[in-house]
Amino acid sequence: MPAAPSSLAEADTQHLVELVEVRKHFGSVRAVDGVSISIQQGEFFSLLGPSGSGKTTLLNIIGGFEDVTSGQVLIEGRLVNHLPPFRRPVNTVFQSYALFPHMSVEKNVAYPLRMSGVPRATRHTRVLEALEMVDLVGYQSRRPNELSGGQRQRVALARALVGRPRLLLLDEPLGALDLQLRQQMQMMLKHLQRTVGITFVYVTHDQGEALSMSSRVAVISKGKVEQIGTPREIYARPNTRFVASFIGRTNFLPVQRAGEQWLAFGQPVFRTTAPSQTRATTLAVRPECVSVNADAQAVDNRFEAAVIETVYQGDSVRVIAEIAGSRIEAAVPASAGDLRTNQTVTVGWNDADAVLLAD
Repeated sequence: MPAAPSSLAEADTQHLVELVEVRKHFGSVRAVDGVSISIQQGEFFSLLGPSGSGKTTLLNIIGGFEDVTSGQVLIEGRLVNHLPPFRRPVNTVFQSYALFPHMSVEKNVAYPLRMSGVPRATRHTRVLEALEMVDLVGYQSRRPNELSGGQRQRVALARALVGRPRLLLLDEPLGALDLQLRQQMQMMLKHLQRTVGITFVYVTHDQGEALSMSSRVAVISKGKVEQIGTPREIYARPNTRFVASFIGRTNFLPVQRAGEQWLAFGQPVFRTTAPSQTRATTLAVRPECVSVNADAQAVDNRFEAAVIETVYQGDSVRVIAEIAGSRIEAAVPASAGDLRTNQTVTVGWNDADAVLLAD
């Protein structure tokens, strides 16, 4: 891939995008409800949430396709609330590709440059650079109906990148692709963003996609931001029950406060990292952090349980057990040995792997 243009490589530390108390109402529906987000130059920033959460509306607000009901949208420190999309330093890639079927790949990619009055010779050079970025050099004369879905998506990316925008918005661009191709495109997008240095704002409902590609993630629910953080922070230290349940599998175990102790299943759990969380009613712990039949020295908390079910999953076994009427799930290595239904085992986890949550 060619080196990134100097104007893109020279990232500064200011916020490239700022949303300040942004609201968007459609009648009585609050699609976006008081959202404030800051996005830095050079980030791969994902808006993650279920259908109807408001993430695409947020993307459209940044791109200028939707007006705000209230609040401020700033790009490079400039208020852009009333600027149309073509007056913003932004390009957008949609799930539908939006290619011109009667044009060749080269003409599709060159189209925004031609509309901007870029000379023909410069257009040709810039198109080749953009096609090299997405590994499509040699496909210039083909038309969209002669390409695979993944190739068409890469043409759409090249067309969005050819104008060298400061900001690229991507609205579930991989949603129409099959699983294997989607995974390949995820790695290509991550590498491409790192190479060209353009800020990506990416909308997805796929947790794995957001975690594998993003430098930071905003989890959106019902028009509000539930949590913003790195993929590791979002996964390992969720702030809310929604975040913990939406991203990956999680055990939610009931807890009670007893003086300076927390009790689970009537026994103390050695939670010392969040004693101020007095409203907590739940302890969240991921299945892969739950051990089965571990030595007492290996885990901070151990409970006797009865195995209800085991599910072989190739490299691991999903174990569902019951402790005092509550179920807990563990993901243990397949090499750990056979476990039988109704077998009595000990399950446990370490303090650092559990999070106290208030409902």
